Amino acid sequence: MRLLDRYLLRELLVPLAYCLGGFLIIYVAFDLIFGIKEFLDKQLTPGDIADYYVATLPELLVMPIIPVSLLLALLYSLTNLSRWQELTAMRAAGVSLWRMSLPYFGVGLLLGLVVLAMNEILVPPSADRARAIKQRHDPNRESREWTAKLDFRNEAEGRNWFIDRYNIVTGEMIRPSIDWAQPDGSARVIYAAHGIYANGRWVFSDVKEWLTPAPSAANPRPMPGGETVRPVLTLTLSETPAWINIEVKAKSVTREQAAKKSVLSMWEILQYFRLHPRQDREQRANLMTQFQCRLAEPFTCLAVVLIALPFGARSGRHNVFAGVAGSVFICFGYFIMQKISLGLGVGGWVPPLLAAWLPNLVFGLTGLTLISQVR
Repeated sequence: MRLLDRYLLRELLVPLAYCLGGFLIIYVAFDLIFGIKEFLDKQLTPGDIADYYVATLPELLVMPIIPVSLLLALLYSLTNLSRWQELTAMRAAGVSLWRMSLPYFGVGLLLGLVVLAMNEILVPPSADRARAIKQRHDPNRESREWTAKLDFRNEAEGRNWFIDRYNIVTGEMIRPSIDWAQPDGSARVIYAAHGIYANGRWVFSDVKEWLTPAPSAANPRPMPGGETVRPVLTLTLSETPAWINIEVKAKSVTREQAAKKSVLSMWEILQYFRLHPRQDREQRANLMTQFQCRLAEPFTCLAVVLIALPFGARSGRHNVFAGVAGSVFICFGYFIMQKISLGLGVGGWVPPLLAAWLPNLVFGLTGLTLISQVR
């Protein structure tokens, strides 16, 4: 790495660290001020509150703290370099603006990969953990873990599930009923009093089972066979508690919630599509917009670099605080456009691909246009 690259990185990483820490403190402080009543109502201790904010940390970092901190740090660093004519000296020495920006794009790419990894690995379980912490002292906590009247179909394998009550934490089922076609064309139906997932298999107790032979020319409408009673039945099925939790989560997400932010990870959406290859237009628009939004979020860091370069690298002496103020307006503009675009995509007004990528495209192309005009 050249000496110039190391210098530019040092000038960026120091304010970036301050911005990340500062925004976290500011967010936690404001959220605590407005949410303290809810914490007290739920009888959370100071330790519980600290656990809650640690649990929500990945989601906060992904959006908006990492992109906003990068934008503010870039504008501060570039404005400071421009103020003392350092950028002018570099360009006079034959170093182009694009060459100078390589360390910044490297940081943007690295942070984009961090956002992608956190979205898929850390954010989904952290949201569940934060919700569990809020209910830690709730006397009705166990009842809140249960979902009533859950039914879904595994379209890929033609299996129908009807569950009277399902525990999203333990995967326990009360009065599950399953029916599906066998390879020979016969139909199998089981009804159990209880079910639990253990060692990669479903264990059902107090089971009643019926088998319906495959239709034939002699018997086009066969009657179900006799009832078979089993105390315990163990089945290896493709559906797992993780899949069923995705089903519960996808069904519980309203259009209003999806329009505010992406709720499901890309992996969860792909698993849902695997269970449900065919969906209605409204559900598909909702899920595809969330999928594309998750895919577009890492590229926000690169769009931030493109929009920060022309604002911070202008020739002449500039006030550092002008860069700070500029970052505030840019952030407001970006997130307002993102929310509007996300809402239009979830509502089916615009294609999901356009809805998710429009903010990045607008700000990225704006940045490229302004960079070409920097003298």
